[in-house]
Amino acid sequence: MDKIKVWIVEDDRDWLRGLGAYLNKEQDIEVVWSASRADDVRQALMEGKQQSVPADVVLMDIMLDGRPEGVLLAEEAAIATGARVIMLTSMEEKELIFRSFQAGAIDYQIKSDFESLPEAVRSAYRSQSPINAAVAERMREEFRRLKQMEREFEAKKLGDLITPSELQLLDLIDQGYTQPQIADKLVVSIRTVKNHVNHILKKLNLSGSREAANKAKEMGLFHKKKDEDSTM
Repeated sequence: MDKIKVWIVEDDRDWLRGLGAYLNKEQDIEVVWSASRADDVRQALMEGKQQSVPADVVLMDIMLDGRPEGVLLAEEAAIATGARVIMLTSMEEKELIFRSFQAGAIDYQIKSDFESLPEAVRSAYRSQSPINAAVAERMREEFRRLKQMEREFEAKKLGDLITPSELQLLDLIDQGYTQPQIADKLVVSIRTVKNHVNHILKKLNLSGSREAANKAKEMGLFHKKKDEDSTM
């Protein structure tokens, strides 16, 4: 039976030895190489260690010498070895864990739960590692942040296209005013109102004034205008 070949990168030498001995007790797992310093790993990769001692799975400590060096090493090791990378950590540091997944890690394990490591190694080897709940939540947070950024960008783009007088016109349309009523309220001709509406629709590439008003409302432009007016 071919064994799953494992590399371990861990700066606590005692824990490194203990983990290596623990994993080597498994019939289908073999720790073939280990290191305690990030520089040693980079040197080994440069010298082609992955060719002479290939790895199927790399266990990578997030914190090396007091720095989250493992996050950077995860990407380097994954690219150089083609192995699946599991991050090891003493605490659930969501930001670092998320960055590790961005760098190419496929799982992470809390060190105190070392008894689950053999099965985590097997799952990683089979590419069946489940997405950890903390990582999934952090990913959802990141997607929400990106969605909000996208919305703010679209709102700014729309706000830059529409002049304050046009925004006022759309606000009145949203409130249910007809074009004659808007003309009376703003003390302008109905022709001026129609010209403004046509100009807005052309700029926004929309077909109706109600659609334009709804779009401005969805982007929060009316609320923003009221906030600005209240500060003047």
